[in-house]
Amino acid sequence: MGAKIYHAMAVGILTLHLLWILWVIGGALLTRRRRALRWLHIISLVYSILIEALPWPPCPLTLLEAWLEARAGITPYRGSFLVHYLEAMVYPDIPVSWLIAGAVVVCAFNLGVYAVPVWRKFLKDPSVQS
Repeated sequence: MGAKIYHAMAVGILTLHLLWILWVIGGALLTRRRRALRWLHIISLVYSILIEALPWPPCPLTLLEAWLEARAGITPYRGSFLVHYLEAMVYPDIPVSWLIAGAVVVCAFNLGVYAVPVWRKFLKDPSVQS
């Protein structure tokens, strides 16, 4: 395959990465009254926290994007997608650890959105408490 094909595929993975981030951030708005989607979003949030907070395993989309960029003759970036693009575009002077902490906080907040109704139901139902 030619370099242009690999570059186009890398751009496709970049787009998929951005869609993943939008799903993680705003998925709670789409999952109301959709139980299967709700659980998929919760799993996505937990997975995203682990990928950001732990040094291993790396995000498979980042690895695939780097591999495709290398095949296209582009020097792939090192580190996480979030740090590379978000830091370069929006927060050029913020420490990497703050970016990662911010991503974890956003995911934890979304998990809290799911936890509050469950907690309220637990407090209202006396049969669950005994």
